[in-house]
Amino acid sequence: MKPIRAVALASLLSTACLTVHAADIPLGSTAMEGHIVSRVLAVDPANYQVTIEDRNKSPIPIQLTDQAKNLHNLKVGDTVDIQVVRSVAYVLDTDVGGEPGVTNEAMTIRAAKDDPNPGGEAVRQVKVTSKITRIDLKQHEVTLLPPEGKVTVLKVEDPKLQERMKKLQVGQTIDAIYTEVMKVKTSR
Repeated sequence: MKPIRAVALASLLSTACLTVHAADIPLGSTAMEGHIVSRVLAVDPANYQVTIEDRNKSPIPIQLTDQAKNLHNLKVGDTVDIQVVRSVAYVLDTDVGGEPGVTNEAMTIRAAKDDPNPGGEAVRQVKVTSKITRIDLKQHEVTLLPPEGKVTVLKVEDPKLQERMKKLQVGQTIDAIYTEVMKVKTSR
């Protein structure tokens, strides 16, 4: 098994020492944002498909779901403004005894009924819980058991963080919470 470095563990160790009395300790987070303004090249409402152009003017087919209620209002040449934000946050559960697992939640918000332009917002959140199964202070490694069952060894190389590993306990869990938000606006 090959040790890997993890920014999340660095955040975990730096935060764990400051707030050891909290039930859940925020460990850190990262976010990435993307934005594109494009135009519609084709619309197939019967099959819930739309084709837009990318930055190089090449076609990008998009398969939608039956929740795209106002798709019949979308016309070739309409402007589509798509914004996507993806983030991941890490949380240490200070209680011992949690189990690995995955939860998956999603929600959509459509444009208002009176708005003739299709659009809306979709949110998806996945929480992956991994259990600390081993802490090796001599090798500066933390072993995690994720839900899929294949253990992961995180190597801690920063001497300051290595000292903070003493605060961790076998049986604690770490949640990685992935969130994706997509907002779509259309106009003529």
